Amino acid sequence: MNRRSVVLIISAVILAVFAAAAFFYSSSQLQSPQQAEAPGSTAQKTAAQPKQSGGQLVRSHSPVFGPVQAPVTIVEFFDPSCEACRAFHPYVKQILAENPEDVRLVLRYVLFHPGSEEVARMLEAARKQNLHEQVLEAVLEAQPGWHDDPKVAQAWAAAERVGLNLEQARQDMHAPGVNAVLETDMQDVMAVGVRGTPTFFVNGRALSEFGPEPLRQLVSSEVAKTSL
Repeated sequence: MNRRSVVLIISAVILAVFAAAAFFYSSSQLQSPQQAEAPGSTAQKTAAQPKQSGGQLVRSHSPVFGPVQAPVTIVEFFDPSCEACRAFHPYVKQILAENPEDVRLVLRYVLFHPGSEEVARMLEAARKQNLHEQVLEAVLEAQPGWHDDPKVAQAWAAAERVGLNLEQARQDMHAPGVNAVLETDMQDVMAVGVRGTPTFFVNGRALSEFGPEPLRQLVSSEVAKTSL
């Protein structure tokens, strides 16, 4: 066999290997869409429709705002570093204020951005000091200054300004209970199919049109059902 024939055979074998690899890679992507799409830009993912999984929406460990026994529950899958979450926050507070007896908010942590886990842990540590709401407001207000900082230095500074004991918080944030909260929340994020933040459910119904007014309308429709 001459040298040219050997080169042609080797080239054909290499092409066959690449073709087979491409086929199996494509098949794996189709079978596992969540693995194929790593968390990234929120703006690219907010259009994705999450699955409805009632058992994975509300957990006993989650922060709750409003009456615990309220007939209408807003579940927000919330990333502390997400700029859209920060923009939505005043509207969500307004909806709660408009329905003080009928609506509660349940927050679920989503860790899609650099620094998200650090701030989520800080918020859980703040719960131990009865400062969760104050620290949440402070870190969201300061978010433009720490959004791209993995060490979230300005978030810590903002938390300290509203009274958080930083030394105690840095100890508490790595407690096994905090680890369990974040692990469960991220497992539910994957199970429900959340691909962008904020993602809202109202009494188990997914918000189908993204925006403050569609959220208000969905809440109002659920509140109206409670008076029938």
